[in-house]
Amino acid sequence: MMKNIEQLLGEKNIRVTAMRLLVYKFLAEKKIAVALSDIENAFAKADRTTLYRTVKTFEENGILHQIDDGTGITKYALCEKGCNCEIETDLHLHFHCNNCNETVCLTEHKIPQIKVPNGFVAEDVNLVVKGICEKCSGQ
Repeated sequence: MMKNIEQLLGEKNIRVTAMRLLVYKFLAEKKIAVALSDIENAFAKADRTTLYRTVKTFEENGILHQIDDGTGITKYALCEKGCNCEIETDLHLHFHCNNCNETVCLTEHKIPQIKVPNGFVAEDVNLVVKGICEKCSGQ
């Protein structure tokens, strides 16, 4: 797995460091979106600034995307292979469970292209469905 991560970072022109490999692996193992504090807690001995910079570098280079799920805490999740986080093609639904408070990417459910009026410039689109996840609903 580490070889694949190194290759992915290299393709994105991101210098491979031990911390970047560990953070990527941590995110890849999560099936849910995570807050920066979750990453900090997982790497309690690591420098917080290094972790923040790692997340920002990943975000700027299309490795992960930010999710505003309405909780007031920004969450992060890895992008799918081939995603460029483009408004026209790559945006997908997110689901926030009101019971367990987890947010997940529903990458197979794409957000239809949103047309904004002339003179408006869309920079980000975020669609969060709120309800009860399959774990909590017992379905």
